[in-house]
Formats: sequence, structure tokens, C-alpha cells
Amino acid sequence: MGGETDLRDAGALAELLARGVPLAQALPDPGPYDWLALDEGVRWRSRYGPGGPQSGGERPALLHAGTALLDDSRLALALCHRDGRVRAAALHPAKTRPALLPLVVIRCADWAEPVRTRARELLEATLDGDWATALAPLLFLVGRGERGAFGLRLLDGVLRAAPDDRLRVLFGSPEPGVRRYAYRLAVETWRLDPVELARTAARRGEDPVVQHLCATAALAALPDVFHPADAHEAVLGPLLSARNPRCRSAGVTALRRTGRPQRAEPFLADRSSVVRACARYVVRQAGGDPWTWYRAQCAAPDDPDLAPGAVIGLAEGHQQADAELLWPLLAHPAPAVRARAVAGLRELDLAHGDRLRRLLDDPAPGVVRETTTALLPWARGLPAEWLLERAAPERPRHVRVAALRLLTARDGSGELRAVARLLADADPELRARAERWAPR
Repeated sequence: MGGETDLRDAGALAELLARGVPLAQALPDPGPYDWLALDEGVRWRSRYGPGGPQSGGERPALLHAGTALLDDSRLALALCHRDGRVRAAALHPAKTRPALLPLVVIRCADWAEPVRTRARELLEATLDGDWATALAPLLFLVGRGERGAFGLRLLDGVLRAAPDDRLRVLFGSPEPGVRRYAYRLAVETWRLDPVELARTAARRGEDPVVQHLCATAALAALPDVFHPADAHEAVLGPLLSARNPRCRSAGVTALRRTGRPQRAEPFLADRSSVVRACARYVVRQAGGDPWTWYRAQCAAPDDPDLAPGAVIGLAEGHQQADAELLWPLLAHPAPAVRARAVAGLRELDLAHGDRLRRLLDDPAPGVVRETTTALLPWARGLPAEWLLERAAPERPRHVRVAALRLLTARDGSGELRAVARLLADADPELRARAERWAPR
């Protein structure tokens, strides 16, 4: 547990058990952190709880009375006792108390070697496929500690030999480390086919590490020639439509190996730079010229179907001559295209102040934000009076934000920064931004 309040709460839990409250009532639905909290809470209670430190006579009482006669609540306290001999004595009867197996897991990393050894022997004799899936989150949590590797090795051995359905239970674990481990083991032991791997990689909300692992494994298991022919689509389709750019880029790259490079062309205009780069590679390897494609896409400045990704993709060629196609796009009807045109000009190092500053009055906040970023290096060349007009309270908020940022960036004397702060006074958030933007 992290702080004093947490330890007090855990100590209160230990106090409930000491009063005879049944374990299932004190811990109705325990998770891995609850068991660790109980372990620490018992020791906290022994030092700081009601009655002060435990007396020396409590240990002999526990040992001579026989821990096997204790109920689950008191045996749980014995398993967490500060005296190693009490903990060791409590392990033998714990093997017949399934509810206490999580505390046996914790004792496998005990600082006292005799306790640790006995707990490991007990867990090794008890752990099967069902218990392995139930205890996996706690084993991973304990495994982070200095002596926790044993439990992870045991878990791995049991799950490798367990039926597939036991491992699949862990795919839905709320603990990211457990899910990643389960999928990694499933991939290593060939328990998932390429189609299922691809669907997992493309699933919304899935852990990005799991997505990347499954996408890579799906493509590694995908043969170059697949019969029937539409089986390729069952794997590539989910990857190419995935929200995660790493999954899409993996699918695009695989188009070359599977003999479908022509399908990479639309991904030249993907919203992700990584996917665009992979698409350019596939197109070039097939003998095509992505830059010719980009120029053809951007040649019509009023095309309502122009993809913003094609605009920034053109600039990624770093050919300043392509700026002639980008400048007209600053007037495109789609805000996303205008914003990408500004970003493209900045990529080409051609976003000079005089030709761009009119876009600070753009009705789309995204365009104004991109324009502000592009103009920051040229802020000192912008007329102060013109910026002050746009920082006035009656202007749209996104325009004021841009003007105040540029004002604070252009001024070396501090006078304009002071004016900017005054203009932002009516809006506390704007004033805070102006303070942050001010050069040190």
C-alpha cells in the first residue's frame, strides 16, 4: 500500500479478521492488491493498531494452539504474521483452505527462506490450470518484487501445459501485464490462427502492445500463397482497416509480399505518417511513383474529395517546387486540407509570415493552431498592431489565443507581453497561457 491512510485501512481490515469476521465477509471480492494490502495491514496492526505492539506471548499461543484449528480469518492473520515461525506453521493447514491460496502466493516471495521454501513447495503441488488463471494477476504483481520470479516460472509451466480455454480466460484480464503475457504465450505456442490474430490486432480499445504483437504474428504466419485466394483478405482486411496506425502499416507492408501492391495506393493519403511511408515503399517496390500520384491528387485546389493525408504526403517528399501546389490549397473549402497545406509548407520551410498570416482569421480553430505553429519562428516580423487587433476581446477565442501567443513570442522588450497579459485578464485561462508562453 502506498501511504499512511492506506495502511490504516488495511490495518482496519486486519482488525476485522482478528474480531472473527469471516474472511469472505471482510474481503467479499478480493483482487491482487487487496491481498497485498492485507499482508501489510496485519503487520501495521501489530505495531500501531489497538493495544500497541503484539506481546511476546502471542507467538507461542498461536504455535502451541495449533494453526490447523484456526478458522480462515485467523489463519489468514497467521499467514501474514510478523514472526516467520508463525507464518511457516500456518502454511501446512493452508493447503486445504483454497480461499487462502493467494496468501500462499505472497509467502512464495517471503523474506524468510524457510517460509519461502515451504510456500513454494505447497504452491507447486497445488497450482493447476484453473488456479493458474485465477491467481495470474497476483502472481504477476508479486513477480515484480525481488523474490517473485518463482511464481512466474511456475505459472508459465502450468499454462503451457493447460488447455487453450484456460489461457484464453486471461485474454480478458483487467491487468495489462497479464493480457500481454497471455497473448505472447498464445503466439509462442501457436494457439491462435492468423485470422484470429488479425482480428485481435484490429480490435478497438485493445492494448497497443497486444495489437502490435498480434499483427506481427498474424503476418508472420501468413503464407505468401494462400488457398483459397480470399483467405488473404481474412487476415489483411482487419489489419488494413484497424484504427491503430502500427497495425495498418503492418498490413500495408504485407501487400507487397502477398502480391497486391496496387492496394497500397489509397494508403498514400493515410492520416498516419507511418502508414504513408509504408505505402510509398510498397508503391515504389512495384515500380510506381508516389510523388506523381500526390501531385495528381493536389493539382485541383477545389476538389472536395481531396484527402488531407495526400496534402501532407506531398510535402514529405521535401521538394520545394511542390509548394506551388500547396499554396492554392490554403483556400480549399475543407478545414483539414487547409491545415495540412499549412503543415506542408512548414515541412518545406516555406511558411513565411506575410503569405500565411491571413489564416489567423480562419474560422476553423485547427487551421489557426497550425498557422500559429508555422508563424512562431517569424513572429518578430509580424506587425504588432495587427496582432493586437486580433487579441481584442471581441475576436473569436481561437484567434485571440493565436494572437496572444505570437505577441509573447515576438517581443524582446517585455512591453507587448505585458499588453498581452492585460488583454487576457478577462479570461483566466488565456492569462495563464500568456504567462507560459512568455520567454524566460
